[in-house]
Amino acid sequence: QVHLVESGGGLVQAGGSLRLSCALSGRTFSTHVMGWFRRAPGKEREFVAAITTSGSTTYADSVKGRFTISRDNARNTEYLQMNSLKPEDTAIYYCAARYGDNWSRRESMYAYWGQGTQVTVSS
Repeated sequence: QVHLVESGGGLVQAGGSLRLSCALSGRTFSTHVMGWFRRAPGKEREFVAAITTSGSTTYADSVKGRFTISRDNARNTEYLQMNSLKPEDTAIYYCAARYGDNWSRRESMYAYWGQGTQVTVSS
């Protein structure tokens, strides 16, 4: 059985930082592209960042330069370092995994999802 478990969410003031983690079990982590998506209140879920098995990354324009995605294959864990947080970053953040080595910004391309972790940025 596949499990993706996020952690690290919370409440932070604007300008602050948070680091999200996501651990994958039940599949070989090193063979999966890992991604982060988010759903803000009243909005649809949107792509945030993705990292391939070889470490290639891509970001949504709204977070580029502020967020950094990384992975540790030895720990079966991906991370999202979020700096210079803004109130508009407030959302539930979901990690996702897809088999292969091609990143995608489309939700439908990811087979496995975590339960989400809340990030709230106060102004």
